[in-house]
Amino acid sequence: MSMSLRAAVVFVVLLSSVPASGVAREGPFHFEVKEGRNLNYFLRDGNTAAHLVLRSAPSPRLLVAFPAGNSGVGLWFQSQGALASEWVLASAPTAKTIRDSAGRPLYGISFEASIAAQSLKVQQAVLSSVRILRDYQSSGTLPSEVAVAPQSSGNRLSWARNRLDGAPGYLLTLEVRDGTLQAGGRISADANGRIQLRVTALSGEAPLSPLSSSALLNGRQSEDRRAQDTLTFLSYREKFLAGSWRFDTYFGRDTLMSVRLLMPVLAPEAIEAGLSSVLARLSTDGEVAHEEGIGEFAVLSHKRQDGSLSDAPLYDYSMIDGNYLLAPVLAAYVMEVPQGKQRATAYLKTDVGTGVKVSAGQALIRNLRLIARSAGGFSTDPRFGNLISLKPGRSAGEWRDSEYGIGGGRYPYDVNAVLMPAALEATARLLESGLLDPFMGPGDRDLLMRAAADAKVWRERAPSLFDVKIDNERARTELLSYASQIGVPAKDALADLHGGSVSFHAISLDASGAPVPIVNSDETLALLFSVLPPTALDSAVQTVIRRFPLGLMTDAGLLVANPVFADDTLRMRFTNHAYHGTVVWSWQQALFASGLERQLERTDLPLPVRQHLLTAQRALWRVIRATWSLRSSELWSWRLDGARYRVVPFGSRGTDVDESNAAQLWSSVYLAVQADSERRGSNPPAAGKPGAMQPALISAH
Repeated sequence: MSMSLRAAVVFVVLLSSVPASGVAREGPFHFEVKEGRNLNYFLRDGNTAAHLVLRSAPSPRLLVAFPAGNSGVGLWFQSQGALASEWVLASAPTAKTIRDSAGRPLYGISFEASIAAQSLKVQQAVLSSVRILRDYQSSGTLPSEVAVAPQSSGNRLSWARNRLDGAPGYLLTLEVRDGTLQAGGRISADANGRIQLRVTALSGEAPLSPLSSSALLNGRQSEDRRAQDTLTFLSYREKFLAGSWRFDTYFGRDTLMSVRLLMPVLAPEAIEAGLSSVLARLSTDGEVAHEEGIGEFAVLSHKRQDGSLSDAPLYDYSMIDGNYLLAPVLAAYVMEVPQGKQRATAYLKTDVGTGVKVSAGQALIRNLRLIARSAGGFSTDPRFGNLISLKPGRSAGEWRDSEYGIGGGRYPYDVNAVLMPAALEATARLLESGLLDPFMGPGDRDLLMRAAADAKVWRERAPSLFDVKIDNERARTELLSYASQIGVPAKDALADLHGGSVSFHAISLDASGAPVPIVNSDETLALLFSVLPPTALDSAVQTVIRRFPLGLMTDAGLLVANPVFADDTLRMRFTNHAYHGTVVWSWQQALFASGLERQLERTDLPLPVRQHLLTAQRALWRVIRATWSLRSSELWSWRLDGARYRVVPFGSRGTDVDESNAAQLWSSVYLAVQADSERRGSNPPAAGKPGAMQPALISAH
């Protein structure tokens, strides 16, 4: 990079907060999270929203992620070998705004941190999109276009550059306050054996407009400060962020699931902000965007695709589950939430377009057409080949979106057996309500009128295609083999086996229609979005609640997968180091809790089934409480300590494939998912119409 380009971003004057929009901003807030080797500090103050991550030795790193433009700056140091010292914040981060030499504002933070180390050697600085930073974290490579060399002056190192299109860029400065800066980016400690740095990290991306206070929550949320801080940091009028630091922007699935679970405590403005962000990003065919490419990631992508330096957002439509989540979530809001029902007509007329005027109702119709058209093949001929498949060339397509998240299958259980019928039922309800009438075009009514009948076929015929049944002798053999293979006790699991066979739904079907026999937590989606027959409900809950390595329950939480009945190849892929392996995702525990609560409101459950659900509910809340300190995190792993499973932060071990976000949107849902009803006991709810329940109802606590 030329000196003139570097000079374009050198700061010249410290400013007070520079207004970036007409939206009034509330006072500053901050919170801190220590998780594994990462010290996380979140700050939002004026136009600054920043997440500082200090990763301790043996691989020290400092990184600041900004929701603005999904941008960030990071500095990786060379490995310290066996050294395991930790960063200490010597001064709390404070918001800072400067102008570059072109007079353009850069927003960020300054802070001081120290570490006990004889020396630190700079390995690489990365200033760009968070997506570039997270790719560097996982692969150790970065695009040559964004590489920038440091400038050294006295005891200071600095990295600065404009965005690739010349827009305001990034600045990272490192001032050695305790120690000596040497040639080549090596920092040596003084006699006290500590290195202390003063760091300034800034981004020129335009700040987002926070959703906070009365525009975010309706006052019915639990008194959970950690979850509320997490949600506050991730909530903006433009969109909700999926998680920080690695996903500081819009993700469709995460937004919809979080809005659904948080719906009892969200203010209408927040629910509508989340729904509108999804509707605004629909494809012309009605597909829900999975992720967006914005800021410098968009510029870099356009440069490679068409040679331009456009920063027009790019949307990824590779996932399929979000397509079938939108209708059930939106229907729940406009047909079940009192304020949503009052605001439904006006909301559906609201403009959600980006550039072209499109109302929420018009965008929704696009999605409902997609649902109806993609349901017809299976409804007419209910065989596996007419199920919803992953897109060609893709190995993932729903929330288990790592390469082997669904075991190499092509037809995911959750999309086909739960979400598709839920989407069809929501379509039928919306059509019957009359809310869609102003937005339908020629042929839409006839197309959507089939939804209720199609839903019945999908509900009745799709789940059985995923049935797996293991006889008792084989189940015992596989259980003992797997337990020995991974070095865990089998006693409790054998007790849960009893004398019968084991039945569960496969995580997916492979290309030939054969079930991929991974025991999984996606049954919990059925508890939230389905009204299962009591026998099927009982079986689903028992599958989840059995103790590992037969089921999914451990002292460290509810696992999302268990390959006990799979072959050795899949067993090696579904470990407690894998992103969707035998690990715990916080939102899945919350989803199970919410689903159990919803099913316990039914009046048609036989007493034994109800007792089984209450037993499962108590067991679940025991492990939720036992892992409470990690509840707002993305996921965690475990280790065996004697006969007990102990929590291990994901990413704290070198063998983990990635690291967990300390703040995850759908892990903040404990603001709405509460244990109040656990004290209700075994008395059934007041009698009413047997089995009466709306298809997607969550009670407000």
